[in-house]
Amino acid sequence: MPAEETLWIALEDGCRLAARLWLPKAAGPVPAILEYLPYRRRDRHRGDDAILHPGLAAAGYAAIRVDMRGSGDSDGTMDDEYTPQEWADANEVIAWIAAQPWCSGSVGLIGLSWSAFNALQIAATRPPALKAVVTTCGTDDRFADDMHYMGGALLNDNLQYGSTLFTWLATPPDPEIVGPRWREMWRARMEAISEPPAARWMRHADRDAYWRSGSVCENYADIEVPVLAVGGWADGYTNAVHRLLSHLPGPRKGVIGPGAHAYSHVATPGPAFDFIGLVARWFDHWMKGVDNGIMAEPMLTAWMQEYEPPKPHYEIRQGRWVAEATWPSANVAPRTLHLGTDGLAATPAAPFAATVKSPGTVGLASGEWCPYGWGPDMPGDQREDDAGSACFDSAPLDEAAEILGRPEVTLTLKVDREEAILAIRLNSVAPDGTSARITYGLLNLAHRDGFAAGRPLVPGESVEVTVPLKVVGYRVPPGHRLRLAVSTQYWPLAMPLPVVATVTLQGGTVTVPVRRGHGPPPPDLGAAWSPPPLETEVIEAPARGRLKVTHELATGTATVEVVRNLGAIRIRETGLELRALGRETYTTRRDDPSAARSFAARTAEFIRGEWQVRIETRSTLAATPTGWRLHAEYEAFDRDERIFAREWAIETPRAGASGSAER
Repeated sequence: MPAEETLWIALEDGCRLAARLWLPKAAGPVPAILEYLPYRRRDRHRGDDAILHPGLAAAGYAAIRVDMRGSGDSDGTMDDEYTPQEWADANEVIAWIAAQPWCSGSVGLIGLSWSAFNALQIAATRPPALKAVVTTCGTDDRFADDMHYMGGALLNDNLQYGSTLFTWLATPPDPEIVGPRWREMWRARMEAISEPPAARWMRHADRDAYWRSGSVCENYADIEVPVLAVGGWADGYTNAVHRLLSHLPGPRKGVIGPGAHAYSHVATPGPAFDFIGLVARWFDHWMKGVDNGIMAEPMLTAWMQEYEPPKPHYEIRQGRWVAEATWPSANVAPRTLHLGTDGLAATPAAPFAATVKSPGTVGLASGEWCPYGWGPDMPGDQREDDAGSACFDSAPLDEAAEILGRPEVTLTLKVDREEAILAIRLNSVAPDGTSARITYGLLNLAHRDGFAAGRPLVPGESVEVTVPLKVVGYRVPPGHRLRLAVSTQYWPLAMPLPVVATVTLQGGTVTVPVRRGHGPPPPDLGAAWSPPPLETEVIEAPARGRLKVTHELATGTATVEVVRNLGAIRIRETGLELRALGRETYTTRRDDPSAARSFAARTAEFIRGEWQVRIETRSTLAATPTGWRLHAEYEAFDRDERIFAREWAIETPRAGASGSAER
């Protein structure tokens, strides 16, 4: 469906935002669906827009993609994510859309990732014209469930995503759209970068006011409009779907498929489903008043994954659709197993002591924190990681167990250092010994009493901690054993602390949410389809994931090499060649986690005739005795001339680190 390439939305302060609009063939004003994000509608996000927004227009909506202030061809500068300025601008945008002659006055929000976050955040500000929301692969809690921390442990995704945003915060507008002032706009954007985003996020190591801002879980009642929350089990953000269903006061539905970080009609692993059709039904009900029965369907529809031998990439994930009428569901009941010298059992065990001091390389089978499904980024066979962990196995199951919800682990333990992290995995162990990860969780023990303020451990003091694992839907077959694996490392998914800590486990439980019945029939979500993809000449295909792991036997050094390419393409509609390439290298030593280093490099390049501009960034992260050290470099080139360069060396304190522990 043809689109209007550029509309200008003038804000009250004089800033103009660039938008792209798809209108349906039907005459007359129609409801509008807005996606609002900084990922450049003109080029970087053009392929994603092509397979969503024309479909929304075909369903009878005005679909509009707006570049946020400071991004794409819009005016202004941007220095961070999820700011009050972002939400204030969005309120003006929604009011502008509602007042257009092609709009009926009703506006919906849709989003994936960044735009999934801000769809909820904007809804919490209650713009009058906003009538409904679809949020996909987003979160309601910025500290608990984003690419920065997990259980208070610093994720290496903080560096990799921080490097990506570092690169794209200050990309230039297109001269074909803004004319000769593109250089002035670009320079202003670069000058506005006060620090690398990764450094800012590391500076907030506790769940402080910075993270509470934009976390709609602080007050779910602020969101009054209906919300459809969609996710995928392979994605990093699935926990939010269950929380939103449990806590939002208004109408809500949730769908969780098998896929990774993408809209569900194109997500892998499949099977994908008719996401555009589901979205159209949701907005039809709430913005057109169509009685299509969607609110009579179960509150939660989820893909129940079946066990299969683990591998780093899947095209299709085995399983079936299940449904629950409400969430939380009376059809799901907790089953508690106790840790003991004989493994996991239904009855409490005698007191015991099990020690674990994991090698620095435990975690190589973790997969990515946030898989995209484009390459080898899923968790593999867990046996090597299990070998460096304290493992507790159940007896073989007499019958299948369907886990749906959030398992929780409670442990009594003591540590011989002031700092330590725990990584806890729940695995399904097949009769042949293959170990498949069902779900997992992390906890920085500095946050054992909560995330408001970290504090050092007292070596040798017994403490009780609770570690929620990620929400999951997984059928464990009869004959398999459940395994709880506890380690003190999870590299490279989490940045290791520079200490070799020994944890002594003294007792504990794992509580697993198990479905007791079949639940209502799931709705028919239909076969996946999308509008035609963007016409491009592919120079280098997109690729994400772990490419290679190498071990140096003499030194015990392990290195993981990762590719992070959005690809290199030539876009026929705009005549632009876009290159968005990246790589990472993570290095550690088996017996010395203080030697761990994380490195990320990114390149963004735009080429059309005489217009040839390029941005290169490099970021390196290491630990210090009490914090983190980030070295970052930013360079910008107009053709082959370097026109801007900046370098940072930043140290930030680490939650709960006192510097007095033996290292």
